[in-house]
Amino acid sequence: MARPANQLQENPLLRTEDLPAFSRVRPEHVEPAVDAVLAENRARLEAILAEAGRAPAWARVGEPLERMEERLGRVWSVVRHLHAVRDSEPLRAAYNACLPKLSDYHTELSQNETLYRAYEALRAAPDFAGLDAARRRAVELALRDFRLAGVALPPARKARFREIARELSELQARFEQNLLDATQAWKRHVTDPQALRGLPETALAMARAAAAREGLEGWLLNLEFPIYHAVVTYAEDRALRRAVYEAYVTRASDQGPHAGRWDNGPLMERILALRHEQARLLGFASYAEYALATRMAGSVDEVRRFLDELAAHAVPAARREFAELEAFARALDGLERLEAWDVAYYAERLRRERFRLSDEDLRPYFPAERVLEGLFALTERLFGVRVRERRGVDVWHPDVRFYELVDEDGAVRGGFYLDLYARPHKRGGAWMDEYRNRTPGEWPVAYLTCNLSPPTAEAPALFTHDEVQTLLHEFGHGLHHMLTRVDCPSVAGINGVEWDAVELPSQFLESFAWEREALDLLARHWRTGEPLPDELYRRLRASRTFHAAMQTVRQLEFALFDLRLHAEYDPARGARIAETLDEVRRAVAVVPYPAWNRFAHGFSHIFAGGYAAGYYSYKWAEVLSADAFEAFAEAGVLDRATGLRFRREVLEVGGARPAMASFVAFRGRPPAVEALLRQAGLLPAGGGEAAD
Repeated sequence: MARPANQLQENPLLRTEDLPAFSRVRPEHVEPAVDAVLAENRARLEAILAEAGRAPAWARVGEPLERMEERLGRVWSVVRHLHAVRDSEPLRAAYNACLPKLSDYHTELSQNETLYRAYEALRAAPDFAGLDAARRRAVELALRDFRLAGVALPPARKARFREIARELSELQARFEQNLLDATQAWKRHVTDPQALRGLPETALAMARAAAAREGLEGWLLNLEFPIYHAVVTYAEDRALRRAVYEAYVTRASDQGPHAGRWDNGPLMERILALRHEQARLLGFASYAEYALATRMAGSVDEVRRFLDELAAHAVPAARREFAELEAFARALDGLERLEAWDVAYYAERLRRERFRLSDEDLRPYFPAERVLEGLFALTERLFGVRVRERRGVDVWHPDVRFYELVDEDGAVRGGFYLDLYARPHKRGGAWMDEYRNRTPGEWPVAYLTCNLSPPTAEAPALFTHDEVQTLLHEFGHGLHHMLTRVDCPSVAGINGVEWDAVELPSQFLESFAWEREALDLLARHWRTGEPLPDELYRRLRASRTFHAAMQTVRQLEFALFDLRLHAEYDPARGARIAETLDEVRRAVAVVPYPAWNRFAHGFSHIFAGGYAAGYYSYKWAEVLSADAFEAFAEAGVLDRATGLRFRREVLEVGGARPAMASFVAFRGRPPAVEALLRQAGLLPAGGGEAAD
């Protein structure tokens, strides 16, 4: 049924020419807006195809298609973002109602044979060579994606592919929603301060604030990451550590305090089965092989060899680190067995003893405002762009702020919303997402979202060093999106970048959090304004590789589990999720996990995000980022010329050329894995053999 024109004109989601009016968006706006834009796009597609028949040209095919997809992307971006940061039952219902419509539309578009032939004709046309590199790349990637969406399948298989895509979009959304609900459901009210012995004042203040929000005296523990992390790292009460750990690692599963209530287990089985079927429809042996068709890595075997090489260096070192930690806990407290809920606690105590350093020693030097000022100064120093706050922008929460990036000539290059703090009804984790891509005459806009320690009644927001790295990580993604010079949306910013290279700018920027020159910008004591003392910096720097091998094998565990799930799926045997995880852990893990651990049920990166058969990308891109950072170490950490070269060859190019070409243009050679091994302390400085 057609919507009255005045209702559509008043719908804030349809005002895509400016920044979103978040305060005016209501759940009842969602479905009408999506319906309207899908109808517009289908009508426009008919016109594009009719026009393309005259003579293939970018202006008649690619350009109008990019424009209509950008408009749809902006409408849905607002909905998707609000669903992540301000969830509610009505909004969730509207979001879920649109998923099958969007899935059907995208599959219908990518399986449109007439459009596919129009792109083929465009590539074969005499004037194709006259297009700029970005638009030629956009055409090549579009043709690849048509094939990967089943455009050449016979009708019955094409229909089945469409059904699978629709069901997967719904299942993946339910996975994320179950995880959010399970996270929000667990709370523990504490009135005895002795039960919280060891927790730093910042964590106690967060727990007091959580209790006050619900009208309670004392403290309220929950599973928001800052509180969870504080308990398992600092609480002296071992039973409390276990209780919070158990609640966290059994979320959305058949175990733990809410066993079976939001169980993601059946969803995971179905998701893996559908992905495998989808890949087989296209002639791939597995979903992993299908996923790698769009990545830097050429094959499952290549990824496996890469992970095995890292494991060969990391696993023996991780076993030594864990044995040392066990001995430390035994000597300190007579602990006979080090359990998973003990590891962070005793690691922190060992770190304090060895380096005379704790996260809480550093936290006073990282007040949020100073960290932001320093990050923005670092950005200007390295990349020649200023960051300025723009007030009066409509936002979804009072804590959210909006900033613009301004170029040397005063032109705005991009804008971003910054949502820093953990709170109820907000998805966990940290991420960058896009509202608007760069197009002719319009600069890009990003959302940068974190779940960092919030301010309390007693103090401003004070970050741990890890939280500073998280902020730098997401800002690196944001710079990749915002500093692009490419005005073709499908290859602008992070779009079109191979998934196993997309973490390069983010992980690269994290490295500056360890450097004295950068910390002089980022760190000032919140009371005295004093910089980070030299002695404290030396202890921080010395701790950089503390338990680096254990951290590496943890990432390898995730990556190998993900790769094997998607590469070895057998319909006759099913997903073998628990068995695969156990086998991977026996090979690379050093921490003993309890039988009731259900980590996989909360592994949203692969079951609800974009990292299916791609979690290895974090380590793959870490090779790129470690090697890229060594260029700065060689030239000077804050060397402007090196920063501008990185901006020109990596950030500004985006997906307009292959990631390897961009890396080589910056570094002068292919990446070498020993840079990462050196950074993690798994090779001596300057040692090891180079490996592409």
